[in-house]
Amino acid sequence: MTFFVSLFVLLMQFLWKYIDDLVGKGLEWHVIAELMFYASASLVSLALPLSILISSIMTMGSMGEHYELVALRSAGISLRRVMQPLIIFSCATSALAFYFSNNLLPIANLKMGTLLYDIRHKKPTLDLRPGIFYKGIDGFAIRVGAKNELDPNALYNVMIYDHTENKGNKKIIVADSGRMEFEGDHYLLLTLFSGKSYEQQDNKDRADHSYPHMRNEFKKELIRFDMSEFTMNRSNEEIFKDNYKMQSLGQLYENLDTLKANLDQRKVNFYQNLKRNFKYLQLDGYSIIRTAPAYRRVLTMYPEPQYARIVEAALNMARSTRSYTHSSRDDVNARQVRMNRYYIEAHRKFTLSIACLILFFIGAPLGAIIRKGGLGLPTVFAIAFFLIYYVLSITGEKFAKEGMWSVWSGMWLSSLALLPVGLFLTYKATTDSKIFEWEFYLRPIKRLFERIRQKLKVSEDSSDIA
Repeated sequence: MTFFVSLFVLLMQFLWKYIDDLVGKGLEWHVIAELMFYASASLVSLALPLSILISSIMTMGSMGEHYELVALRSAGISLRRVMQPLIIFSCATSALAFYFSNNLLPIANLKMGTLLYDIRHKKPTLDLRPGIFYKGIDGFAIRVGAKNELDPNALYNVMIYDHTENKGNKKIIVADSGRMEFEGDHYLLLTLFSGKSYEQQDNKDRADHSYPHMRNEFKKELIRFDMSEFTMNRSNEEIFKDNYKMQSLGQLYENLDTLKANLDQRKVNFYQNLKRNFKYLQLDGYSIIRTAPAYRRVLTMYPEPQYARIVEAALNMARSTRSYTHSSRDDVNARQVRMNRYYIEAHRKFTLSIACLILFFIGAPLGAIIRKGGLGLPTVFAIAFFLIYYVLSITGEKFAKEGMWSVWSGMWLSSLALLPVGLFLTYKATTDSKIFEWEFYLRPIKRLFERIRQKLKVSEDSSDIA
């Protein structure tokens, strides 16, 4: 139940994110349903850890609230033994999560990415609004003065600018009324009544500055528009297969080997090309010139009129070398960033499974400690821990993408941060510690004050005796 609720909430967030790309394009219901299905598959990596966290807190909290854990412990069954079936189930869920992220998620990302690309590049449907020029049809600008509320296909005061020849507003059609009808899915038939057409023709003689003008009157005229560009064309999925989000673990490491070999070759080529721009001169047959005075001694070896040309050539070569170094540095950094994305996606296959286990070991003992079931207090704790996990995951992944952190530390930041919390809560739950009761935290303070009071009393007694 918690899995589907979490998935529904995340799916609504996805829908609002891409609502501008979906509205007004006349998409059929099965296209939107297909997109939602693939999007829900891509959101499992967030919904599954959250659902395990909420459900484990609710289950153990409900058992603690109804004193079932107390009854089990009184029968000699420890909390560790009670959690054993849940641990086995969580391990199986983690294994299935790895299989899903490695084998099924790349396919879902490929199909969702392809379909979303096609939807984004689909033109909006024909929407003629009174008083507003519509330019959705290439080569035409259409304006209608009013529409019939009872018959949406009936138009009044129609004005059409024909730009098919790309010569400006030289051809205009005006009609008192018209009717719009579709011929299948690829053509729009616009029937105009009682109108005129105006066309400014080009003058064949450039020396003549007169501009011929032609006007036609008609009682009925048919204009057919090609609407094939408004249909959604499905792209070939092979175009998007090279994306790192759409590859399995084996494919990622295979591409990483290729990228690493190309990067090493790029560094070797940079060194070989850079080495050609340096000239090492020797004096006395063995000493390499490295200091400025020594270089000035070299200039004395040439006639003085050549000094300026030699210095200018050296400066040009230095500028060229600096420009080549900067461009090579940017290219190497771009290649390294691309490799980091592949490494991040490879680590993501494992972080999902480990996150399910860690959040279970947070949720189950936490539910046994707070002893509250339902969707109230357990949900608050679950959302708090999940937000910590999500923020750490996003932060570590961003730093890893930018190269500020290593990929390993960035992708495993959230797991390493929450693992001690899970171990601590598990230990406290198995030892029946009441860490959420004020008495638990006030007890050491009371003991401290009691010791201070006793010491003061002893000192007062000793002073009275003296």
